[in-house]
Amino acid sequence: MATAAQQQLSRPPRQPRRALHGVVLLDKPIGLSSNDALQKVKRLFRAEKAGHTGTLDPLATGLLPLCFGAATKFSQVSLDADKRYTATLQLGVRTTTADAEGEVVSTREVTPAMLEPRRLRAACDAFLGPIDQVPPMHSALKHQGKALYEYAREGVEIERAPRRVTLHAIDILSVQGAVVTIDVRCSKGTYIRTLAEDIGEHLGCGAHLIGLRRTGSGGVSLQGAVTLDALQAMTEAERDVHLLAPDVLLADCPEAILSQDDAARFLTGMRRKVTLPNAELVRVYGPLPAATASAGRVLLGSAHVQSGELIPTRLLSPLEVQGLVSQQATEPAVLAAH
Repeated sequence: MATAAQQQLSRPPRQPRRALHGVVLLDKPIGLSSNDALQKVKRLFRAEKAGHTGTLDPLATGLLPLCFGAATKFSQVSLDADKRYTATLQLGVRTTTADAEGEVVSTREVTPAMLEPRRLRAACDAFLGPIDQVPPMHSALKHQGKALYEYAREGVEIERAPRRVTLHAIDILSVQGAVVTIDVRCSKGTYIRTLAEDIGEHLGCGAHLIGLRRTGSGGVSLQGAVTLDALQAMTEAERDVHLLAPDVLLADCPEAILSQDDAARFLTGMRRKVTLPNAELVRVYGPLPAATASAGRVLLGSAHVQSGELIPTRLLSPLEVQGLVSQQATEPAVLAAH
């Protein structure tokens, strides 16, 4: 039998981590938690620092932006952004969890009248605009440091305060028997399982969620997203092609481009004068260093504009800026600032 020392020697050497800066748009598979997906992709890229942009339930699939290095400073932007989902509802059946994992609570007949286009449209329209949602017990929302779903598993019901969310649009994509698929555009924090239950109650038959796929978050979508299986089958160089610039998370924001002098001062946290209208969030760029072979710009951070002043919000460190410059030099088609 091999000794512990011999086993240690037989293992392949651990690959060093890389100081990567960027975003990978992952098409998360079903059955995997957001953190598990993050850790798997982080290992594949050998990234030193990584984070995701908001939890996607294990039963849900679809868009999960993963941030590396400097991009983690802007993950909150994606977390706060509006979301888009394709949701599949099973009418006539309510469950304990409002999704397919729970036990059946009740079943009711789904009549032909309930499935009439005008009736379905009215049920969806009833929840458009700002509404108050009570978070479900089977959710990751914390109460005294413990997730609500943990209390639910113990049979404990916790009183939850309603939350104000906004449903921007609900489009009916298909109706197949008592299964209805909808496209939902909503604010952050919207519980699609709760929406499914509410639509079912409005119709008079109840419902639960049997499928959920996130298709958009802020300015990014599934277009260009890559699956975990595909990443695992790639070489490291092929994976790196899917590393997008950190400013992809700020794509919907106006931009400010500073001179070399103003860029240096901005990076120290100083306000700069600009001729821009007031804005809550602006992406800020400076010129590439003079020693760089090609002309261009590099992301410095984010800011807000008030009364003609550019006020820093999140700044990249000089080391992070240099890292972006180096990456742009090696992967200009992928990592060039937008």
